Amino acid sequence: MAGHSHWKQIKTHKGVADQKRGIAFSKLLNAVAIAAKSEPNPDFNPRLRTTINKAHTAGVPNENIERAIKRASSQNDNLEEIMVEAYGPGGTAIIIEAITDSRNRTIQELKALLKELGAKWAEQGSVRWAFEFQSQTNGWLAKFSQQISPEDMTKLKSLIQTIENHGDVQSVYANAI
Repeated sequence: MAGHSHWKQIKTHKGVADQKRGIAFSKLLNAVAIAAKSEPNPDFNPRLRTTINKAHTAGVPNENIERAIKRASSQNDNLEEIMVEAYGPGGTAIIIEAITDSRNRTIQELKALLKELGAKWAEQGSVRWAFEFQSQTNGWLAKFSQQISPEDMTKLKSLIQTIENHGDVQSVYANAI
């Protein structure tokens, strides 16, 4: 009966859940810090108010949110937003939004992920024409949807899932249907 203790099972499951929650919290807190850079008061900053609401919905404690806002207003934080463009399976256009403290590291890691999963890096502006920014949702909507094969759709979903698991990536948009 070795390895079948109740505590070991709890520890294993809790560890995995805590790791996923920690990644989600750090992504949300980075988004709060970026939104707070321009105006730390959520009454005058609708983007900050929206990101705070998302953080509350995910269960991020108020202390952590306040700490992220203070970190952004201290100007010692060098977080920046980056947008990466790529072509995925079947020629699908992909936009990746990330928040990072090291632009070069994040870009190199994303390039390696894209290459490993069969996608291609695209120059700035070469993919963005296929999308339109929606201010209501604060995200990108495909202007021109692209039909791809079921096999390519499976590869695209795997690619998006892998990229979203990267610690700095906030969101991924594709124009495939």
